[in-house]
Amino acid sequence: MFDDEVDEVFEEVCLEMSRRYELKFLEIDVDRDYVHFLAQSVPMYSVTKAVRTLTSITTREVFRRCPKVKRYLWGGEFWSGGYFAATVGKHGEEEMIGRYVKNEGSQYKKLHSDHRLGLF
Repeated sequence: MFDDEVDEVFEEVCLEMSRRYELKFLEIDVDRDYVHFLAQSVPMYSVTKAVRTLTSITTREVFRRCPKVKRYLWGGEFWSGGYFAATVGKHGEEEMIGRYVKNEGSQYKKLHSDHRLGLF
């Protein structure tokens, strides 16, 4: 479902979100069937709130800007019901997760990377 056009829209939507919400995307990676985020946020945002914000806005905007995705899914859902979230430190764990994500899929593509310190 992810092609170059959808990748571009997806990245744009995420970066627009980071300007409006206290959510900074350090990395956005896509594979054929998966999306992986490495993000930072303020302690007041629960993981559930961050995920809910991310999924609702990206779904709405990708469907609006790329109607072919909605037709492709035939009323299906853009996101699955589950997700995995974990906290990571700056060293070691972040690099380990990055290697895992890169090696997990077959068509891994990094859409965005910005590891500069984010101040909210």
